[in-house]
Amino acid sequence: MNSAAKSLHGILLLDKPLGLSSNAALQRVRRLFGRPTAGHTGSLDPLATGMLPICLGEATKIAGLLLGGRKAYRTEVAFGRRTATGDTEGEVIEEAPVPALARATIEARLAALVGPQLQTPPMYSAVHVGGQRLYELARRGIEVDRPARPIEIHAIQLEEVATDRATLTIVCSSGTYIRTLAEDVAKALGTVGHVAHLHRLWVEPFQALPMHTLAALEYTAASGAEALASLVLPLELALAGTPEIELDAEAARRLAQGQRVPGVGDPGLKAVFGPERRLLGLAGLSAEGTLHARRLFTWAIDSKACAQPNAVESGPGRR
Repeated sequence: MNSAAKSLHGILLLDKPLGLSSNAALQRVRRLFGRPTAGHTGSLDPLATGMLPICLGEATKIAGLLLGGRKAYRTEVAFGRRTATGDTEGEVIEEAPVPALARATIEARLAALVGPQLQTPPMYSAVHVGGQRLYELARRGIEVDRPARPIEIHAIQLEEVATDRATLTIVCSSGTYIRTLAEDVAKALGTVGHVAHLHRLWVEPFQALPMHTLAALEYTAASGAEALASLVLPLELALAGTPEIELDAEAARRLAQGQRVPGVGDPGLKAVFGPERRLLGLAGLSAEGTLHARRLFTWAIDSKACAQPNAVESGPGRR
């Protein structure tokens, strides 16, 4: 890891290409940025494209928070055939005739699928059951019972409809499997189906922000590390929407030393700022009004929350 990579902390919004796993895409990004500590939030299947937030440096400490945000997808559902994987990669395991697809009928069926519900993860998924990932069992021809999990479909909009397929825009909770939802849509229309194309439009809280392709990143990297770093979003943006608490220098120092300090507001997770709006990390506020550290960034601990190192001061969002 080079010195520039060590001082880089933030979020890169990657437009993951078709055919590449999320981990392979992550490793390509790490190589371009000098191999910093990094992780992605919310895997995309190789056959899916779109927004894959990459956490660089200290941003990996808040990756779990980003995993829980809403997500939006555009998907094309092909009707008449159901596959083992729920997408075009799997073998066809069921066929059924496709009824006439009137737009009003489809929209009425889609409206019935909106709201909180239980969804059973597909066998071809990374969910652990009995200590093994489901897709590992599925590849061996083994199917097991999977506990249904609560999800929420916030909105489904019909964009286009053809004889045997429909294009949908979906806003949903974290943990939703679009392949399973596509099968549910087909079933509601009296047929079977699978995902033909899938593109993730955004991940909360990055709804209105642009993504960067690997090709664009490689082109920018040719201009130098500073140009590449300018594409990285500051940590503050990743915490947009998280309730904030500001501490004075003494309270910030005590929190950085692991002590509990007084806090005001509703109980729950807070983004904590020190003097001069320095972002220190995440802390939990108890019902009794005491604040305790959950995830503090290195500069808050090393400096006892009184100052950030120069490398961070010149980091993303301050250029």
